[in-house]
Amino acid sequence: MNCKFTIHVAKFNATFRKDLWATQWIDDIVAKAIPFSQGVLDPLYVLSTEASQAVWKTQGLPADRVSLENAAIVTSCSRYPLLIDPQLQGIKWIKGKEGSEMLNITLSQDKWMKRVEHALINGMVLMIESIGENIDPLLDPLLSKQFVKKGKNFQVKIGSEEIEIMPSFKLYLQTKLINPHYKPETAAQCTIINFIVTESGLEDQLLASVVRVEKPDLEATKEELVNKQNQFLVTLDQLESDLLKNLAEANPDTILTNITLIESLETTKATSTEIQRQQLEAKETEKNINNMREIFRRVAAEGATLYFLLIQLCVVDHMYQYSLESFQFFFFNAIESTEANEDEEKRVLDLRFQIRMTIYRWVSRGLFVRHKQIFLTQLTFRLMQLGIIEGSEYDAQKMNFLIFCP
Repeated sequence: MNCKFTIHVAKFNATFRKDLWATQWIDDIVAKAIPFSQGVLDPLYVLSTEASQAVWKTQGLPADRVSLENAAIVTSCSRYPLLIDPQLQGIKWIKGKEGSEMLNITLSQDKWMKRVEHALINGMVLMIESIGENIDPLLDPLLSKQFVKKGKNFQVKIGSEEIEIMPSFKLYLQTKLINPHYKPETAAQCTIINFIVTESGLEDQLLASVVRVEKPDLEATKEELVNKQNQFLVTLDQLESDLLKNLAEANPDTILTNITLIESLETTKATSTEIQRQQLEAKETEKNINNMREIFRRVAAEGATLYFLLIQLCVVDHMYQYSLESFQFFFFNAIESTEANEDEEKRVLDLRFQIRMTIYRWVSRGLFVRHKQIFLTQLTFRLMQLGIIEGSEYDAQKMNFLIFCP
C-alpha cells in the first residue's frame, strides 16, 4: 500500500489522499480479508519516523501533515521527484536539506546542458527549477535512468555524448505551475509530488508570522521550544541506534561481564530518561504558549482564506496569478497600517478588517470590471460560510442550488 501511496497518491491534494488510503484502500483490504495490524497502515509513519520528521522541520519544512507526507515521498521514491511547487515551499526545504552545494539551473539558461554534465560527472545535487509542461527530450535518458555500466561506473547518453554519472548524483525538478498537465511519459519517468500549500498549513505559517510581529518574545520562545523538541527526537533516535549497534557487536559469551557495554547502557538509559523528562516539561510549556497564541488564530485564518480565494481567480481568467510572496507583502503592510490597541480582542478585529480591505483593494485594482463582482461575491459567501458576517445564514444546499440550478 505504501508503494501505491508513493507512486500514485503524491500528485493529489490532502482530501483525495486521505480518501484513497484511509477509506478506499483500507476498506478494500478488509473486504478481501487481507490480514494487517491495526494502526500500522498510515503511510506517513511507515515511510518515515518522528526523528526524520523532526530533522525535516529543522531544515525548513512546514509542519502540516501534507508537507510531511511529501517529504517522506521525496526521500523514499526511486524515481527523480518533480515538485509542483508554485509557493516555493518545497524548494525552500530542499535547499535546507541539501545545503549550499546544490546546483540550481533553469532550462532557459544558456549552456544549461553543460551544467547538467558538470553535476553528473562530479556527483552533485542538481535542481532544475521552473520547468514547464514539456521537458526537453534531451533529458529523457537521464529521467528514465537509462544507465549503462562500463567498468565500475555507470554512464548515460545525453544527446550524442556518453557522460559518466557518479553514485552521489541527485536530481530534483520543480515547476511553479499550479495545475500542470504532463505527458504520460513524464509521469512514468518522475514521481510527481504536489507541494501546493494547504489552507491549514498556510494558516499555521501566518499565525507564526503574526505572533512574531505582535508578540516577538512569545514567538521566539515558541520557536526555541520546537527546535529543542525536534532535537530531543533526533537524539533519542541516535541513542537507540547506538544501543542496538553496541548490542549487535558485543560478544555473546562475555556480554554479562563487558564493563564498557554495561556502562554504555547505563549512560544511554540515564540520558534517555533525562530527555524524556525535559520533553514533558517542554510540551507543557508549549501548550501554555499555544493557548496564548490562539487569540491571533482568527487573523491567520482570515489571511489563509483570502489567499485561497485569490488563487481560484485563475479559473475566471488565466492571467490572474498571485504569488504567496506578493500576498504576504500586502498582508504585513495591512498589519503595520493598523492602529495600535491595547485591547487584544479589539486589536484582532481591527487587524482582520484592515487585512480584508487591503487585500481586496490590491486584487480589485488588477481585475476587469466584470470580474470584480465575482471576487466580491466569492469573498462575501466565504465570510458567510465561516460565520464572520453577523446575522447571515449560510446553507450549503441553497448555495449549490444557486450555482447549479437549471
